[in-house]
Amino acid sequence: MYAPKFGISNKILKNIGSIEASREVIENAPLVPSFEKQFQSDAMIRTIHHGTHIEGNDLTLYQTKKILEGQEVYARARDIQEVINYRNAEELLDELTVKRGDYDPVMLKDIHRAVVDRIVVPEKVGVFRTTEVVVREEGTGKVVFSPPPHVEVPYLLEDFFAWLNDPTAREIHPVLRAGITHYILVAIHPFVEGNGRTVRAFSNLVLMRENYNVKKFFSLEEHFDTEPGDYYDALSFVDRQSPNIGARDLTPWLEYFTHVVAVELEKIKDKVRKLSVDTKLKVKFGEQIALSERQMRLIEYISDQGSGGMAELK
Repeated sequence: MYAPKFGISNKILKNIGSIEASREVIENAPLVPSFEKQFQSDAMIRTIHHGTHIEGNDLTLYQTKKILEGQEVYARARDIQEVINYRNAEELLDELTVKRGDYDPVMLKDIHRAVVDRIVVPEKVGVFRTTEVVVREEGTGKVVFSPPPHVEVPYLLEDFFAWLNDPTAREIHPVLRAGITHYILVAIHPFVEGNGRTVRAFSNLVLMRENYNVKKFFSLEEHFDTEPGDYYDALSFVDRQSPNIGARDLTPWLEYFTHVVAVELEKIKDKVRKLSVDTKLKVKFGEQIALSERQMRLIEYISDQGSGGMAELK
């Protein structure tokens, strides 16, 4: 059974603390249903756009939104299909989230099947690779990543899923489990094509099944795509440690991954707080009010301090 090597550094502790604080605010904020639905819709669009854009899709966020709304967009057929596929994969995650039982390779294959439908030749859809592959640098052709030989893929996955389902491993914080899942599946590179999208979706599945989807308000894909250099550097830094995946120390990657989750949840927390304050004012004054940053801080201070804080301001 695979046993990930990592330590709980001060950076990881700080990031997990920030994640928990943001999660508490987001999940307990008094948002009206229409706001929650809008947050989820926006996050879904960003996830699909950035999840495909980071892999070379040329569609804009606006075009992605139009496709998801069922409107016609003039663009490369493959780009349009990738967006449709990623939406289908996101819907599949919802189904897999409520599915009973352990994680298994069939889930991974099903996600891959959704991601590469009508893009990859049928005989390679939802099928673990039976050939060697390398990732080359665009322009130079230099090999930047060499995954394990294809004959090792089934055994590496078997060891990984044994760990993921192990009762002791389930005691690890869900965000760390999602981060470990993300790295290991990228390192194994189980498919000929579509690994990045499949792995990021499966990592999200871990968060969703283990109650860390945080109302589905956020998009890690947006962060990865906005700063792709940091994303790939964090992965390759660990890759270079050893040809043996099991011997690699995942601490640097987990510091990066928890930072990404913390940053994205912090953004959502701030938006939720503003909407919560606006909602309270609407109840009091009968209309929605747009607040300045200073006004928001002042009202939050008053809310935190209660009547005592109000007295101090007189």
